[in-house]
Amino acid sequence: MKEANAVSQAGGPPAGGPPNSPHRPLRLSTRKRAYFIMMGTCLVLIVLAWTLIWRFSILASVVMSAVALCIPPFAAIVANSGPANRQ
Repeated sequence: MKEANAVSQAGGPPAGGPPNSPHRPLRLSTRKRAYFIMMGTCLVLIVLAWTLIWRFSILASVVMSAVALCIPPFAAIVANSGPANRQ
């Protein structure tokens, strides 16, 4: 029994884990950056689809709008995935 514990402790990751460990929540600044990138992508897709792309292909503009429609829920999930912010 002692050997199994020694092997699992010695073979496992360090106590703090690597900085990008999946078990560690993302920092607030990282989550904010990801949120703004995703929402910016959403806005760019909508603006391009409704102002430029529709002139060349209605189907492409509808697809772009549909993709833009799916982005905000994922952006909200990413932004709220960390611990509660106590400010």
